[in-house]
Amino acid sequence: MEQVFVDIASDNPAGLLLIDRFLDIEFEVTRRALEKTEKTGRMVDFMWIGEDLGSQNAPLISMNLFRKHIKPRHKRFIDLAKSYNLPVMMHTCGSSSWAYEDYIEMGVNVMDTLQPEAKEMSPAYLKKNFGGRLAFHGCISTAGPLAYGTEQDVICNLKETLDIMMPGGGYCMSPTHFLQDNTPVENVIALYNAVKKYGQY
Repeated sequence: MEQVFVDIASDNPAGLLLIDRFLDIEFEVTRRALEKTEKTGRMVDFMWIGEDLGSQNAPLISMNLFRKHIKPRHKRFIDLAKSYNLPVMMHTCGSSSWAYEDYIEMGVNVMDTLQPEAKEMSPAYLKKNFGGRLAFHGCISTAGPLAYGTEQDVICNLKETLDIMMPGGGYCMSPTHFLQDNTPVENVIALYNAVKKYGQY
């Protein structure tokens, strides 16, 4: 990981070539899969891509480096999805809303994970700044009440999130990541029972 950051910051041609070789393979596999599903009539609902862009408190790279090295490489995949009339969901862990305007410009429809404890990633911040232009998938922290609270804490946290995110639509309730093995089963059950009660379908 450290070497990738060094390669990006220093424009290392060998490191960038390696990145592009990996992406070329991934792109061709994706292109062939979409072409095949279109010919056979099998449905693909959306394209899901990902890039962790932030720590809990700040971006991992500058906006200049993002626009120089990350954005054009992502746009290639987004354009491919759009050529098949597919919406695009973008996975970004950590504090990543600093890049959302660029992703909106590229045609991304949904942002995924949405760790509410990270900087400028709270449901209120996301809804205020991007609601109506992006849909959201996530916002229920796997490191918060779900893991460490009571069942009632989980229900209260869910209701608070839904009260912010549901108005106007564009929200799909989900934990921010895979549920961890320290998560009490009763809290998981409480979460999904509560969303059936307070959410909309």
